[in-house]
Amino acid sequence: MTYKISNSSVSSEAVPAADGPLDLQLLRTFLAVHRSGSFTAAAQLLRLSQPTVTTQIRTLERRLGHELFERLPRGVAPTADANDLAARVSGPLDDLERVAIHNAPGSSALPPAPLRLAGPAELLGERVLPALSPMVADQDLRLRVHTGLADELLEGLRAGRHDLVLSTVRPRGRTVLAEPLMDEEFVLVAGPSWAERVGLDRVRRQGCAALCGVPLVAYADDLPIARRYWRHVFGVRLTVAPALTVPDLRSVMAAVAGGAGATVLPRYLCQEALLDGSLVALLEPEDPPFNTVYLARRPGVDENPHLEQVRSFLTRTARHW
Repeated sequence: MTYKISNSSVSSEAVPAADGPLDLQLLRTFLAVHRSGSFTAAAQLLRLSQPTVTTQIRTLERRLGHELFERLPRGVAPTADANDLAARVSGPLDDLERVAIHNAPGSSALPPAPLRLAGPAELLGERVLPALSPMVADQDLRLRVHTGLADELLEGLRAGRHDLVLSTVRPRGRTVLAEPLMDEEFVLVAGPSWAERVGLDRVRRQGCAALCGVPLVAYADDLPIARRYWRHVFGVRLTVAPALTVPDLRSVMAAVAGGAGATVLPRYLCQEALLDGSLVALLEPEDPPFNTVYLARRPGVDENPHLEQVRSFLTRTARHW
């Protein structure tokens, strides 16, 4: 199928007439919906109202003679025709977007907008922000950092509220581009007093049975990290309720170091405490559990010139974490 496209300028809220060549604004809106997976997210990305996005998509569907999206309870799903159209127009539209951004009046005179980076507070604080600090100091990089759980941060990325997200879960679907950044190893730890009471030899011989009676500390009631460790290392399901929960792994670590009990932590977070003796690894299995951290971004043109610079820097630096 051949699409005749006009490059006439229109206002961002304008709805093209029903005849004549396709307007670039319709295709730009279509591509934003296709990539974000919802009319609401596309409206936020394009700085349009949701009714305008809906009207433009309906106009394009009338012009092409078929539906482009299946309306779902949450968001939309592209049809085969939509996927075909996206494959045809995404490259040319992205090229035009780059030219428009590069040649915008006064664009070189204005400083870039702050890069919006999001991820787990512990990983950002222990690894990412210390690594990026020289770029902030020497290269005019401005950052706005947000923390939270993976699902809500990825939703914010799709909606245009973040530019880069470090995610501890693998993003799914076409609306996010993700690449592996690092593997975090999990360690079963306790303070010195509990390690002495339990006995490391006993843990090696008896496994999780040696931990009966030891209070567990976690960042959530369902013990997500500990459950994975028990299943992977001990081959059993963890059913004990935590004695203490606090939604911050650094606070979990502090409580355990103070004698509250045992927990499972990422090694990058507790490595110094293991070295100085304030925490003790209760077990060092040959096959410890790992979790992959992903660096996620939206597809398409990067409006912020620092995004690719930071992404490349983090992927190189993370090899040594």
